[in-house]
Amino acid sequence: MSNAIRPCTMEHLVRYGEIYAAAFSGEPWNDPWKPERAQIHVKEILESGNSYGLEYVLDGNVVGLLLGTSMLFHFGRTFEINDLAVDPGYQGHGIASQLLDRCLADMKERGIAAVHLITASEGKLPVYYEKHGFKKEKGLTLMGMDL
Repeated sequence: MSNAIRPCTMEHLVRYGEIYAAAFSGEPWNDPWKPERAQIHVKEILESGNSYGLEYVLDGNVVGLLLGTSMLFHFGRTFEINDLAVDPGYQGHGIASQLLDRCLADMKERGIAAVHLITASEGKLPVYYEKHGFKKEKGLTLMGMDL
C-alpha cells in the first residue's frame, strides 16, 4: 500500500464532498450532510484567501482531508482547523493523526503563533485532540445564535 499527504486541489472536490458528508453524518456529529452541500462547504474554505488544505491519498484514492484558515491577531497569525475528516471505511488507522501532525509541522514552519479548533465538548474527540497537544481554552466560551 502506498500513501501520500498532498495539498488539496479543486480537482478532487467531489471526493472531498463525499468524505466530508460520510464522516460528519456519523458519530459523534450525526449531521445530515449531503455530498453536494459538503462540496460547497469545502470549496468555500479552499477559495478563501488564507486557506490551507491537505489530502491523504491511499493507493491512489483520496481517503481523508484537513482544511483550515489563518488569521492575523495582535499577537501573531493563528490557524484554525475547520475540518478534519476521514472516510469512515478508513477510520481508526491513524490517517487523521498523520494529517494533523503534518498540518501542525507546516504551521510551525510557517511561524504560526497558535492553532485552534472547535470540537465536541464530550466524548472521544476532546481526548483525541488532547493527545495531540491541544487543551481547552480558559476564559473562552463558544456562543451562537439561530436566525
